[in-house]
Amino acid sequence: MNSRIINVAGMSCDHCKMAVTRAVSALKGVGSVEVSLADNTVRVEFEEDGLPLEAIEQAIESQGYEVVRRAAG
Repeated sequence: MNSRIINVAGMSCDHCKMAVTRAVSALKGVGSVEVSLADNTVRVEFEEDGLPLEAIEQAIESQGYEVVRRAAG
């Protein structure tokens, strides 16, 4: 199981938390999802072999939230 923390902009309430949790949990290969409104993060445990990180990010963005990608370097 791989674990990643994804920074997300636009989440502000329990509905946001539920929508993101539901969308990411529906993906095959996801073990767990923890959404923190205080930190604006989504912590995901998933099987990387069958589920690319981009698919998780797309599931979050499909709910209307923005994945904040940090610049490298």
